[in-house]
Amino acid sequence: MAWDYSEKVKQHYLHPKNVGVVENANAVGEIGSMVCGDALKLTLRITPETGVIEDAKFQTYGCGSAIASSSALTELIKGRTLDEALKITNQDLADFLDGLPEEKMHCSVMGREALQAAAANYRGEVFVHEEDDEFHTVCHCFSVNNVTIENAIRENHLTTVEQVTHYTKAGGACRNCVPEIEQILRRLAPEAAPADADATGDEPPPMSMFRRIKIIEETLENDIRPALHTDSGGLELLDVSEAEVVVRFLGRCGSCAQSGATLDFVRTRLEKALGRPVSVREVK
Repeated sequence: MAWDYSEKVKQHYLHPKNVGVVENANAVGEIGSMVCGDALKLTLRITPETGVIEDAKFQTYGCGSAIASSSALTELIKGRTLDEALKITNQDLADFLDGLPEEKMHCSVMGREALQAAAANYRGEVFVHEEDDEFHTVCHCFSVNNVTIENAIRENHLTTVEQVTHYTKAGGACRNCVPEIEQILRRLAPEAAPADADATGDEPPPMSMFRRIKIIEETLENDIRPALHTDSGGLELLDVSEAEVVVRFLGRCGSCAQSGATLDFVRTRLEKALGRPVSVREVK
């Protein structure tokens, strides 16, 4: 997917501010995990007498939006008191960067949560999510809890499951958590429509990019590659977008005169798995 990033996002991605670990940090917040695909560690040095954040640095494993959002967060909070910094919302981060694609808003949410975790660490408290008696994981694929989903819905006025996925990643893979996300939406946003309410006739319901990529990767690994391996061939996934899937054939498949038929085979299997038309393009 070719995202439309602002120049400010590009600058904070290519030349991020405050990367690393603060020496003598007295507040540390960690959010996400390497397994989930996004992780952020925020370290702060706070003056005890004034509560002012003297220094802030970050380490992140994630996409360009995660890097840019983390860089923006550290720039916004330095020089503020901790209480002032905690009033910064994920939308404030996005505005500071002159906007983020909706599909990347979860990166700004992650930064805000890392700050909350650091504040709890500084105060000798347990991160607020753990204090909620009803706290539990909703999306096990991306380890997203109900409090994160509820906060995203309230603060950003979300009304669809797809929007929740864009802001939190929840529901972006196996989709088993979609019914619970719908329940939360109905409770917090009564005007919310069911996940498949926009589907009419033969039109398939919306699918997030997270789920699209996961289904494609699983189909390639479990279905398509084993079939190609029987003829000493293989396939490499190069890119996935809303418009097409780009692949490169390997081994005997790469030099086969019948690569067009193989491409049709790949397309047919992916369309069956995704439940919608797919354009597959080969790159030599």
